[in-house]
Amino acid sequence: MDFKVMIASFTAVFLAEIADKTQLVGIGLASKSMKPVSVLAGSVLAYLLITTFSVFAAAALSKYINPVHLRYAGSILFIMMGILMFFDKL
Repeated sequence: MDFKVMIASFTAVFLAEIADKTQLVGIGLASKSMKPVSVLAGSVLAYLLITTFSVFAAAALSKYINPVHLRYAGSILFIMMGILMFFDKL
């Protein structure tokens, strides 16, 4: 296992996830249900599944598509989603 890559991915994800919509949903669900452990378990499982899918999909695609092109496509999608969210279309 490459610990440099692991630490870099942990840091990037941790910083990107601070105070995002997912955390706000978790706060809302935990306060409404009064069952924080269940909300934590569901949230961790959901994030585990979506991250697993993302990582393996990217690994599979990178065999056929240049990783630089994947990075550009991801960047463009991220910017487009931001624009749509800004204009309340998403």
